Amino acid sequence: MGHRQRLLEGAKRCLYEKGYGQTTARDIVAVSGTNLASIGYHFGTKEALLNAAVLEAIDDWGQELERVFTSVSETDTEEMGRFEAIWTRVIESFETHRALWVSSFEAFAQAERSRELREQLADGQEQGRHGLVALFEGVEERTVDESRARTVGSFYLALVSGLMVQWLVDPGRAPSGADVAEALRTITKNAGAPEQGAPPTM
Repeated sequence: MGHRQRLLEGAKRCLYEKGYGQTTARDIVAVSGTNLASIGYHFGTKEALLNAAVLEAIDDWGQELERVFTSVSETDTEEMGRFEAIWTRVIESFETHRALWVSSFEAFAQAERSRELREQLADGQEQGRHGLVALFEGVEERTVDESRARTVGSFYLALVSGLMVQWLVDPGRAPSGADVAEALRTITKNAGAPEQGAPPTM
């Protein structure tokens, strides 16, 4: 493993152990077995290295999420049952990766002052939209068109982000997978109900 990857792995470890704001360049050097000059050579600044580490760690989580989807029992043929099982596992992963998500929100705040980071995060979100549609629908990601990614993919991404924020702030009262499934059942039922005063459709 070269110095660049060792720095990335060391930075990811520091994100989990210390968080974004508390990690120093010397911390990264100590756990990666490299030197301070390597950070400047490969990334320019400690912040650039940490940003790259956050993005790589989120990508690692994305691969874990794919395993979550494929591990849900294929014998569960009831669509909402599968939906609930998936979100239950996704929410469980928030606890496992809590330190990562806290660090990622710290990194998101830096995007306001870094056009490069903002563009990287935007590209990551776009990939996430396509990837989530592919995972939920069980199709190849390359078959997901822009329209479906923009609508359905954005909906799934909003669910992930919103649930994550609620869980980080107040895990005791954050919704469970069962709550999310019940909410969707209620919303779709209400959306199909006739407006007040309007005759029911036959």
